[in-house]
Amino acid sequence: MSAVNAPMSSARDEQPGVPRMGSARQVAAGRGRPRDASRDAALRQAAMEVLAQVGYRALTMDAVAAHARAGKATIYRRWESKLDLVIDTCNQLVQRNIPEPDQGSVEADLGEFLTAFATFLTGPVGKAAQALVGELPHEPELAHAFRESFLLPQRDVLRRIIERGVRRGEIRADAPVDTVVELAGAGLMYRLMLIEEPLDARFVDRILHEALLPLLR
Repeated sequence: MSAVNAPMSSARDEQPGVPRMGSARQVAAGRGRPRDASRDAALRQAAMEVLAQVGYRALTMDAVAAHARAGKATIYRRWESKLDLVIDTCNQLVQRNIPEPDQGSVEADLGEFLTAFATFLTGPVGKAAQALVGELPHEPELAHAFRESFLLPQRDVLRRIIERGVRRGEIRADAPVDTVVELAGAGLMYRLMLIEEPLDARFVDRILHEALLPLLR
């Protein structure tokens, strides 16, 4: 059986004989050698690629280890379960790939953010995110963690962009900020995951100038 077709596992996909770990920080503190950050990145990349191939439910630590050509113990020294691995992977990749622009213009900032988010969603990480979204109704713990590490930080970035625009006088004080924040992310997700239309620069420009900015000004 190949690595990506390994048997399905639960959200707390434990390794037999390996004790549960309190946290990655506790583990690192208890080891004699510092962790190799480059190895962490390679393991996250492997997790993302396996997730995109087989989905969250079928993902196992064995599959990730085989894909990364690493021992399973190497993974368990860093993450105690596949849930922790997947959430940490999403969080790290989002921080690395989606900026918080501050060019002095709400139009420019929203445009840059939406373009970066669209590029993120249509790349390899986006495929992994799509695989996760389908599992959220069935995995409450995963759903909570996904919202906290992936969705809410993006909402907060959008809110800060708009709040800066309000302070500069570009946005009216009674603008429906919550509605705009929700529409921005929902429009991209809907386009990508449900109707499978191109999530390209033309669409980003449309949603910015035909939906978001008219609501703010």
